[in-house]
Amino acid sequence: MIVTVFRSRLNPDVGEEYTEMAVRMGELAKTMPGYISHKSFTAEDGERVTIVEFESMEGQLEWRRNAEHGEVMRLGRSTFYEEFKIQVCEIIRLSEYQKSA
Repeated sequence: MIVTVFRSRLNPDVGEEYTEMAVRMGELAKTMPGYISHKSFTAEDGERVTIVEFESMEGQLEWRRNAEHGEVMRLGRSTFYEEFKIQVCEIIRLSEYQKSA
């Protein structure tokens, strides 16, 4: 499994266009081969974190190379983000626990 961690801070003047773009990218990601899931969180200090899971590096690379996603990445750099960091991680070990009700 490949996990991409996208950490960012939005420019203060970002408006509705960003929200629409984020929703569209979530919908598009779901259509990529090997897509497993994604979730986004916002910390109290304004940092945003999105975690995206793919079955393989091939799926993650297809997502990265997607033309529409590429255009949004360019727009993010020029307009939406004050700063961002992307980490692409390969899972070495996965442990899961779920308490039964």
